[in-house]
Amino acid sequence: MTPSAETVEMTTSSLTKRTPVRRALLSVFYKDGVVDLARALVESGAELLSTGGTMRAIQEAGLPVIEVADYTGFPEMMDGRVKTLHPKIHGGLLARRDDAGHMESMKQHDIGPIDLVCVNLYPFEETVAAGASYEEIIEKIDIGGPSMLRSAAKNHDSVAVVCDPSDYSRVAAEIAEGGTSIELRKELARKVFQRTGDYDRAIGQWFMREEGRDLRYGENPHQSAAFFPDMDGKGLGGARVLAGGKELSYNNWLDMDGAVTAANDLPAPAAVVVKHSNPCGAALGSDVCDALIKGWDGDPLSAFGSVIAVNDCFDVASAEYLTSPGHFVEVIAAPKFEDAAVEILRTKAKWGKNVRLVVVPALVGCNYCGDGEGAADIGVRDQQEERRVWGGTLVQGSDTLHAFDANLKVAGATGIPEGKEADLRLAQVIVKHLKSNAVCLVRDNMLVGAGAGQMSRVDSAKIAVEKAGERVHGSVAGSDAFFPFPDGPEALCKAGVVAIAQPGGSVKDADVTAACDALNVCMVHTGTRHFRH
Repeated sequence: MTPSAETVEMTTSSLTKRTPVRRALLSVFYKDGVVDLARALVESGAELLSTGGTMRAIQEAGLPVIEVADYTGFPEMMDGRVKTLHPKIHGGLLARRDDAGHMESMKQHDIGPIDLVCVNLYPFEETVAAGASYEEIIEKIDIGGPSMLRSAAKNHDSVAVVCDPSDYSRVAAEIAEGGTSIELRKELARKVFQRTGDYDRAIGQWFMREEGRDLRYGENPHQSAAFFPDMDGKGLGGARVLAGGKELSYNNWLDMDGAVTAANDLPAPAAVVVKHSNPCGAALGSDVCDALIKGWDGDPLSAFGSVIAVNDCFDVASAEYLTSPGHFVEVIAAPKFEDAAVEILRTKAKWGKNVRLVVVPALVGCNYCGDGEGAADIGVRDQQEERRVWGGTLVQGSDTLHAFDANLKVAGATGIPEGKEADLRLAQVIVKHLKSNAVCLVRDNMLVGAGAGQMSRVDSAKIAVEKAGERVHGSVAGSDAFFPFPDGPEALCKAGVVAIAQPGGSVKDADVTAACDALNVCMVHTGTRHFRH
């Protein structure tokens, strides 16, 4: 059935507090509750459009309903793949009721307005979880449903859109009162974009799983895990594991991410040694081997069994060092490896046949500009960071500020000691990549002590001092956030620290700085916090 030419009453009156529903389209996979909604719509005087099983359920309830194919004058085809993708559907949903040009187009093409859409999507996630075949999963990718939902949600000024059966009763109640409110339509539109976003994300993750790699297990043996590289091939998505060595584990990937990201915040050549997602060693050097030696020596006990990233070619000298007695490494990441270095690693150490060697083209350091075509693009971690929590997803942008370039502003009466500015900058990079609350100590271009993940900042300071031992004397400290009280800086100063860098911003800044001045220690403010939870 083709709708009669309508004189559409679409002026500003349709954008009042209540918008009546004259025509509604219902097409749902899950039928529970949809007949009650349909009945409420019919009782309000609305015309119903529907498809397939939804239409049959409405008909069996004795309610009048028009098949979409009759309404559009175009048959359903291709096993149901094409049925609602038609201008009479999407024109009726998308047309702005307050736009004379839109209204004229509707009249010219005999398109009637659709004031409500009720759709829930094919069960893609459930089909994947059930272990269905590739072909079955593909057929559960809904096309028409998300298209109608998004069209209606975009035009929520005039159209109500329902994707969640739990909202049927609320919608029915408002219809009984004369129409839907703009407040409800906005809420329902938000739910639609969240649902279609989650749906598309699930489809994308499934496709990545097809392209990705299963891992032996997750953080623990009873947890399953996989790595799905981004399609753009940036960062670890462009990593290439050299032949030989064991399979990378979930924890290896996490630690490698921490090591690579930290190494890329440092000028080359630099090395970062990570254990349990925290840098336990990091250093700048005259070459990669020099940086690696300093990085390892920062905390040799923790470095045993670590993940290492260097931001320049991993060479023979570095391989000779790591295969000497007292060393054991799980993973080495570098932008490239000398062939002879790989041979040494594989044959000279007992653990060499198992070590994972990973080529990461993005490992170019923070002095990448001009170091080759495309280097500046691949060397910056700038992406949407997502973390699942129970019942939702937290999203934020990357912390893209290069901490090595921090603005070091002396806050007190004591200036930066001669030759310590580079150490202060290195401390800012390292503390950015430690778990908060974090305090680190640096001396002679190397990390000598770190305290991370503590509930109290003074505890982090004390742990960093303990880790540094005698090397605390003449070192500088970096803190990822401000010191709320003088106790942390006092513990550092009394241990032998000669300068402290922190963001500042505490109500106690003056007291903290005064405590450092009293002990003749420089206090520097950077103005930038670098929490890493």
